[in-house]
Amino acid sequence: MRQVFLLLLTALCLNVYSQKVKLTPQSQLSIITCGPGDQVYSSFGHSSIRVYDASQKIDVVYNYGTFDFTTPNFTLKFARGKLNYTLARQNFPYFLLSYEEENRWVKEQILNLNLQEKQKLFQFLENNYKPENRDYKYDFFYDNCSTKIWDIFKENYGNELQFKDDYLKNKPDVSHRALIRSYVSINSWLGFGIDLALGSLVDDNATPFEHMFLPDYTMEQIAVATLNDKALAQDAKTLFESKPVDRSTFFLLSPAFWFLLILIAVLLLTFLDFKNNTRRRWLDFVLFLVPGLIGAGIIFLWFFTDHTQTADNYNILWAFPAHLFVAFIVSKRKGPNWVAKYALFSLGLILVSAIVWLVGLQSFSPVFILLWLTLAVRYLFLFWSYQKPLLA
Repeated sequence: MRQVFLLLLTALCLNVYSQKVKLTPQSQLSIITCGPGDQVYSSFGHSSIRVYDASQKIDVVYNYGTFDFTTPNFTLKFARGKLNYTLARQNFPYFLLSYEEENRWVKEQILNLNLQEKQKLFQFLENNYKPENRDYKYDFFYDNCSTKIWDIFKENYGNELQFKDDYLKNKPDVSHRALIRSYVSINSWLGFGIDLALGSLVDDNATPFEHMFLPDYTMEQIAVATLNDKALAQDAKTLFESKPVDRSTFFLLSPAFWFLLILIAVLLLTFLDFKNNTRRRWLDFVLFLVPGLIGAGIIFLWFFTDHTQTADNYNILWAFPAHLFVAFIVSKRKGPNWVAKYALFSLGLILVSAIVWLVGLQSFSPVFILLWLTLAVRYLFLFWSYQKPLLA
């Protein structure tokens, strides 16, 4: 979802409107949906609400999903899921220009509202934009710029607004993770990081309503939903058509390439160690330290943040936090005898991770296979090496 500097958005806003402003019958309220971009924050697109009334010289978008980088302890709050997100209001021509510059398509769905319904929604947005009301607790799946659209409509129009469950047009059931992967390549560093951080909770099937955390699906629902038994919106029209861009991942920069390279290097070094009856302690140190650090990160996201989607993360198996401690043990020339058993235990955790994947408890990135093979090779060698009386 689109996240930009709050100060910039504030500077681009029009003067504050009063709730006394009355929209004219010629006014239009519409849903603006924007396509994905190249940045992490823009990977899934964006949704906003436009209010246009030429006679009142009003043409603004109400923009959920922004935050202030100047917030005290910004990084810590962001990591812990405790950062407040904000409703911003932006002059629409500037808004559209920014998407044109980023080559992201923009579509508009004009709402079929009578004057009273327009005024009610406009006043709601204005009230929501007050400093005391504009902040909210962001949730990627359940409270973002896209889900806000339907929530606002439901709050204003109640049961007169009807959700259409069949708007997915008989598409097969998919998980939240699969929906994310339809926008982010598995073989990308962003995709790798997402699969590493998100737990098994995102592998449940997303209901038709839950699809709407993505702007594209909110746009599809708005197209078929009804208000007072009449179409909620007109057909979408394109305000800006993006130019074709190749968004495929360059393989030489992808995780699969680098993990394959690492696997080959570890296989070669391990073979030389086996042949020469030696052990590269620095390599064992790294191959325990890195998974241990990953495991510590998973523990942090699982138990010490408000991110609901990072719980029940079975990556904790192969990225076992205790590896952090063991890394310093295996860095010594000869450690205690239990290291051999721990190496087998670590190999067993990788096998259990594979079983978890096969039985469907959690979906892992296929890229992980290369990482698991790298670790497994070295864990087997470590077990063997501790059976030998002498190692250089």
